[in-house]
Amino acid sequence: QVQLVESGGGLVQPGGSLRLSCAASGRIFSVNGMGWYRQAQGHERELVARITNFGGTATANSVKGRFTISRDNAKKTVYLQMNSLKPEDTAVYYCNVQVNGLDYWGQGTQVTVSS
Repeated sequence: QVQLVESGGGLVQPGGSLRLSCAASGRIFSVNGMGWYRQAQGHERELVARITNFGGTATANSVKGRFTISRDNAKKTVYLQMNSLKPEDTAVYYCNVQVNGLDYWGQGTQVTVSS
């Protein structure tokens, strides 16, 4: 009965910005770690960034300095601010959230960076 709903993906030119959102809803007792992963065509899913329930973050080297993960505990939502986007950032982005001690995944949202 727990769902993660993602939004914010789309088509953007190189150097542009997007903000992804992922909101958890349903029968929720606790929310712990949150993160964003991405999977490009023909590649394995990879970690982009994670954030603890205390606000500590870890970011992949490939996006460090460009992407920022944040969360709003009251809204049970995790965000990914993506700046200075590059074509190699093109992928389906998935949120992952620990809810009630279990991992849940969002449906994925397409991010395409192209001129």
